[in-house]
Amino acid sequence: MARLEGKVAIVTGAATGIGQATAELFAKEGAVVICADVDEEKVNKTVQSIKDEGGTAEAQYLDVSSEEVVKEFAEEVKKKHGAVDVLFNNAGVDEEGGKVHEYPMELFDKILSVDLRGTFMTSKYIIPLMLEHGGSIINVSSMSGRAADLDRSGYNAAKGGIINLTKAMAIDYGRQGIRANSIAPGTIETPLVDKLAGSKEEDEGQQFREAQEWVTPMGRLGQPNEMAKVALFLASDDSSFVTGEDILADGGLQAYTWPGKMLFEKGWK
Repeated sequence: MARLEGKVAIVTGAATGIGQATAELFAKEGAVVICADVDEEKVNKTVQSIKDEGGTAEAQYLDVSSEEVVKEFAEEVKKKHGAVDVLFNNAGVDEEGGKVHEYPMELFDKILSVDLRGTFMTSKYIIPLMLEHGGSIINVSSMSGRAADLDRSGYNAAKGGIINLTKAMAIDYGRQGIRANSIAPGTIETPLVDKLAGSKEEDEGQQFREAQEWVTPMGRLGQPNEMAKVALFLASDDSSFVTGEDILADGGLQAYTWPGKMLFEKGWK
């Protein structure tokens, strides 16, 4: 039997990248997938792709930074489905903003509003639909929530907050059979990476990828479907005794303290 057969799953940020791949995998595993995103055109394409493969999905507009929109979304889900089994909080934004003293407050507020506050708020209004029967909450943190990046303090703060927010959820709802875990992706080949660093076709983007491949022990960027498989594990009963964890999926990047001999080893280069 499919691992999510008969379950209702919400995937935010389902239009592209990790969210799209996860929505498609959840549907293949038998879930009814509610694909939520601010980009209605692209999220409709995700839903159509799922339906073309014989899965069950629906598209919903969702701006996770708006409490009014999130409340209306939760009410609509309750009205149509009654309960939710899986919540995948994936919606997020990222942008460089400079050093802390020059970082624009509006950018800091925007990133925290979508990434951290959006994760909190979506969970706040969907958790009541899990209380009677339990469920699984999966939040997307980042390796950037465990260690810092140059000129990205807003993103670092938001993703670090998600890691500890996840632990708080695990404690709050463990007795109700609701598990809460997070996934900390490394650099994944997504449209967000294209936006931040340039696409494969651009010189800047190619240089970025070459640097990432060099510094990552597995020698490559991750793929969205690889993160989706981690999410599936956490959504399914395969992880029935796992809660409060932040699972790092970064190709080994944070397995070392500094490059050391890698700087001089020809085989590594």
